[in-house]
Amino acid sequence: MIERFIREGRQLLRLAAMDPVEAWIRLQSRVAELPERRRPRFQLSPYTVTDDWERRLHDILGVPWPCPATVEFWNLWPEVIKPFVIKGVHIGRGAFGGWGDGEPGLARAAWCLVRHLEPANVVETGVARGFTSRVILEALERNGGGHLWSIDLPPPLHPELHAQIGAAVRDGLHHRWSYIKGSSRRRLPQLLAEIGQIGLFIHDSAHTEDNVRFELDRAWARLKPGGAVMADDIDYNWGFYTFQQANPHHRFLICRAEPLEPDPSRFDAKGLFGIAQKASSSDSP
Repeated sequence: MIERFIREGRQLLRLAAMDPVEAWIRLQSRVAELPERRRPRFQLSPYTVTDDWERRLHDILGVPWPCPATVEFWNLWPEVIKPFVIKGVHIGRGAFGGWGDGEPGLARAAWCLVRHLEPANVVETGVARGFTSRVILEALERNGGGHLWSIDLPPPLHPELHAQIGAAVRDGLHHRWSYIKGSSRRRLPQLLAEIGQIGLFIHDSAHTEDNVRFELDRAWARLKPGGAVMADDIDYNWGFYTFQQANPHHRFLICRAEPLEPDPSRFDAKGLFGIAQKASSSDSP
């Protein structure tokens, strides 16, 4: 616990030197998170896990399963990670200054949602090296339309990683991509107000209950009927669970993650991510 406070203190000091406004936002967030730190962590997840989440996702979307889009993804994924593997870059959980790179389960779900929903506006929080960003952008490019906005605050204790943010995104996709530097607390509300309606939102930034609810609640309010939100690492905190409880008349999937290597500290040594689709007016009770 002491080591954690020391680490967070160093982060705040470094962040204050980089951006005093972001440091103040971070400090306020840490204070707001104090009550949840006294709650038990999800050692035994209260979720009902959807074992066949890919088939269920396609059922919800009203498209056949198996679908060609999944084959497209598996043809793309090795291309996304290959440059980093060749260079011997450690990828996966905790490999980006304590943050993780996108994993194939989450990325595959994002790919299918983009290909089938064909959203005009996609927003994500958390970028790291941009594996998920790259997958979303490739899907938008195949769709022939759409734009991705990505919000991310570079890790303050690892300035050497700042140049790697979004490194997986190839040059030919930048016309569909806007990277917004900063925290979601600072940038997300204004971005959503400017964009208007969105078709897909992905949370993969600070995994605290307070931050998860902050992001999902605001994205949900701007989400078009039939659109979807996703949240990674939902077994870290109670945020997605309370979001599900607050929106019982919509469709939820709880999916086992597919880490690049086993993670004994996580649910089923894998972890979980969640998907929620907003019901259309005709689906609402």
